[in-house]
Amino acid sequence: MTDRRRINGPPSGTRPAVFASSLKSASNISTGRPRRQRQPDELRKIFLKTGLIPSASGSAYLEFEPSASLAAARSNPQSLIPPSSALKLACTVHGPKPLPRSASFSPNVVLTTHVKYAPFAARQRKGHIRDASERDLGVHLETALRGVIVAERWPKSGLDITITILEAEDDRWWGDAPDSHDAPWGMMNVLAGCITAASAAIADARIDCLDLVAGGVAAIVSDEPAEGESSTPKLMLDTDPAEHKSILSACVVAYMPSRDEITELWLKGDHSKASLGTTDQNLNHESLIDGAVNAARGAHTVLAEAVKESAARFAGLPTNANLA
Repeated sequence: MTDRRRINGPPSGTRPAVFASSLKSASNISTGRPRRQRQPDELRKIFLKTGLIPSASGSAYLEFEPSASLAAARSNPQSLIPPSSALKLACTVHGPKPLPRSASFSPNVVLTTHVKYAPFAARQRKGHIRDASERDLGVHLETALRGVIVAERWPKSGLDITITILEAEDDRWWGDAPDSHDAPWGMMNVLAGCITAASAAIADARIDCLDLVAGGVAAIVSDEPAEGESSTPKLMLDTDPAEHKSILSACVVAYMPSRDEITELWLKGDHSKASLGTTDQNLNHESLIDGAVNAARGAHTVLAEAVKESAARFAGLPTNANLA
């Protein structure tokens, strides 16, 4: 039954049409794929700001810098469809607050996570009710944060963490034909961003934690080789799925640098030697996890600076005060 109180969007995808005049030739579709301009171990720049939503106990906004190819396409567009997307999300924390009288006694705080895509966040329009992928992201986020929060400080209390994804990472480049076995690679970048933003929002809400937890992503990719080069799988940190022809496996971790602990680990894909087609002993699941941990350490530096600014704002100090 349709909701008569709002104008519902189309149930299918909202991808704009491509006209023949917008493409010079059919070969532009294959050559329009964005190319990675960063080094394999180089991360994208992250913008992280806390305290943007006054009505919440704590809040944070996170945004990834778009790739160089995306910025060039926006300045000189050749098609109505952008080559890739950039991650943008907002996180709010409400609580700790008392549980209802009808709730059973809990010696620890009851953590509730809610991850929701905006209807316009992805190329495929999302509905108003959470689907399976959004519920999976909420479960992964809750697992990552349970090992960080000191839950016994607030008995019979609830803590609600809500994340709204304004722009999500693509699972593949729009020019690639959809495959029935296409894995949701973009969800892994979204989860890493949710973990980092939620940690900043929790610190902004002055909730006791063991450490700041940051999310990091690493992947083993196999791209089209250039002239005179061989196609060999490579380990990439902070991958954009739209920039790679084939992603063999990926890993996302929630990492606490000070305690050197991992609170959440998600591996996807096949990283066996047979599937990689290489004899390189460095490409295995251990190197994939180490790469994700290195990416999380890079995100932790931005997270620590954002938390320092939040503490300075709470203490009434100038934002650029040196709290080290």
